[in-house]
Amino acid sequence: MSASDALPFTKMQALGNDFIVFDGITRPIRLTSAFVQAIAERRRGIGCDQVLLAEPAQRPEADFRYRIWNADGSEVEHCGNGVRCIARFLRDRGLSSNDRMCFETLGGLTEVELLGDGRVRVNMGAPRLQPAEIPFIAEGKAAQYSIEAEAQMLEMGVVSMGNPHGVLRVDDVDKAPVATLGPRLEHHPRFPQRANIGFMQIIDRQHIRLRVFERGVGETPACGTGACAAVVVGIINQWLDPQVNVDLPGGRLVIHWAGGDAPVWMTGPATTVFEGEITTECA
Repeated sequence: MSASDALPFTKMQALGNDFIVFDGITRPIRLTSAFVQAIAERRRGIGCDQVLLAEPAQRPEADFRYRIWNADGSEVEHCGNGVRCIARFLRDRGLSSNDRMCFETLGGLTEVELLGDGRVRVNMGAPRLQPAEIPFIAEGKAAQYSIEAEAQMLEMGVVSMGNPHGVLRVDDVDKAPVATLGPRLEHHPRFPQRANIGFMQIIDRQHIRLRVFERGVGETPACGTGACAAVVVGIINQWLDPQVNVDLPGGRLVIHWAGGDAPVWMTGPATTVFEGEITTECA
């Protein structure tokens, strides 16, 4: 394949959650599951948690469309860290001059604001709490659900932030069984579309620590939708105040939720790591 067939990419990260970003706005790009798996592989590919693709909007109320694939090649609905990177990517490449943008995703519309301090503020939308909307198999909505895993009954909060999340409260996030319990719960039969699993330690009413085992990826340094889901579960259970600092292994996010049908707001950084080109038949 000639150099002219090379596909440009940008490597970005948000609190250590890393992405390969493609510009499908100036050049149509078709990504396949096999290609995503190949470039996400950290020894033989570029290496990333997720692959992001910016495209022209299909809905008139959106400025752009963006799509997300996990490292296992599965396309997913939403990614809080990813949308901050997409917004920064579009501004840095001159594809948008706006401080505010609206993105179309599989999970719905997402509003983003680039702040003067380099951080990005995201309207993550209202949380979905009805089991059928998550989706989660349960007879009705509850603040906590009893779920059996590894021969024990666990109490878990369940919410969708455009993608499904289960949240467990733990005494010490450093000792939480993320590597063993995370995949068991991700694939639990009560989550028909699998789920991201959060392990939350509450420091005080405005501060939590969190680790997240992401669906189709494994544990990552940060998960934006996971941080939102954890705060929502904490507020519903009256453990947390409306604004919470969420410390993940990769750094801090600030999450605000007024409750009810109000949107969840997430604020955090997004930075470019490097740019390059990869030869591919998927163009």
